Amino acid sequence: MDRRRNLSAKALSEVNPNMAIENRDVVDYWSAREDECGLGVDWADADKRCWRCGCEAELELCHIVPDSRGGLREPSNLVLLCNRCHREAPNVSDPRYMWVWLRATCEPFYDTLWFMRAMDQYVAMFGKAPFEGMDEAAIPADEIKSLFRQVLRETVVHFGEGHLNPVTVACVMHQVEQILQAKATSDVD
Repeated sequence: MDRRRNLSAKALSEVNPNMAIENRDVVDYWSAREDECGLGVDWADADKRCWRCGCEAELELCHIVPDSRGGLREPSNLVLLCNRCHREAPNVSDPRYMWVWLRATCEPFYDTLWFMRAMDQYVAMFGKAPFEGMDEAAIPADEIKSLFRQVLRETVVHFGEGHLNPVTVACVMHQVEQILQAKATSDVD
């Protein structure tokens, strides 16, 4: 039997710093030390969902203290984030800020962070909530879906992103709202 199988992830990284650390190693370390309350994920799902946005995604090992600032590649200095959240994570030497950021910016429900960011962008851009003052119940759901598909065909994802960014989603919502308002106005005439 390979004696390295009995070594902890920390010991493995000391023997071979390039040795792979598994997501489960990071979850096991932190679930014994941090409360999941206020995170974007439950510990039961933390090996497959981003700890900030809760999206089920290919997770990246994100250093709490960056490698360039002396942070070690071991579970005690790693969290699991999707690519989008990893790019926004703090890159500072003080480890407290990772946990402050995770708890301050997460959403309590899986898969909602980026939609909520789009809603915030919409309000910032247009000064009101999407579809405010409209009677959405009077519009058939199939019509709304069809309009979203139509407008989405005219959008693109930034190269290398893999997802529409929140500003693009806000613009799509506004375009759909404008189409619906124009239709409601023409129906009245």
